[in-house]
Amino acid sequence: MATVGGPTVRRRQLGAELRRLREQAGKRIEDAATHLECSMSKISRVETGQAPVKARDVRDLLEWYGVTDPLRIETVMQIHKDAQQQGWWAHYGDVLPSGMATYAGLESDARVLRQYESTVVPGLLQTEDYARAVIATAWFNQPHETDQLVRFRKERQTLLTRQPDPLELWVVLEESALRRPVGGREVMAAQLRHLAETVTMPNVTLQIMPTAKGAHVAMAGPFSLLEFQPHASMVVYVESAAGNVYLEKERDVRTFVQTFDLLRAAAPDPQEALALLEQLTREMQES
Repeated sequence: MATVGGPTVRRRQLGAELRRLREQAGKRIEDAATHLECSMSKISRVETGQAPVKARDVRDLLEWYGVTDPLRIETVMQIHKDAQQQGWWAHYGDVLPSGMATYAGLESDARVLRQYESTVVPGLLQTEDYARAVIATAWFNQPHETDQLVRFRKERQTLLTRQPDPLELWVVLEESALRRPVGGREVMAAQLRHLAETVTMPNVTLQIMPTAKGAHVAMAGPFSLLEFQPHASMVVYVESAAGNVYLEKERDVRTFVQTFDLLRAAAPDPQEALALLEQLTREMQES
């Protein structure tokens, strides 16, 4: 069992291994909950990497599941130890929306990120003023909370310039999102200029889906595909007002991979994005 990634990926890896061992031992979630004297939802959240678990409980479960190989026990306990580390995003825990800390951890561990966005410029590509306008409007925060969330977003953006392995980002963005003057026309023009600069980076690819294109395969809504180092499963992230969903089952991931492939095949070539951004910037400034 290879171990990869930072604390968020390690926690999900630990949960997946505990689930596999439970099923291999013929135990149900109800059985594990009874054994640890906790709720079934607690076991479920541990196995999906959404809740922490104490080291003694991990050892207890391993023994109960019949794991006797010292090397396997040591490997699982090392994953547990690594999963307890705090990521840089922990400093923003008081202001982050529900589920955002988990996403930040996954994003930090990702090697490749593919995104479809329909209404706003993705967070990794936002200017500070654009981000402030989006955050202040969408989440009804107090000014000091907005300041912290803007700093959080700027810190996330360092993934695009990290060394030696910058995050590879491929975005398909609706043209309509670029025509909405978020923060006012001056702020939006600056955002468009920033996008034009960012897409020249070798690890950033942007395709702009024309509004005139009509219906396409991703009209159900935005999503992100996070790909990690070898031996770590891909994760699909779907955000909505009703909550955040993480999908890891092979069938679900395959569906979204195919959707993204069809989406970028339908969108104009990335080389056309720069000319459109320059055109939209002129229109925004002249209006």
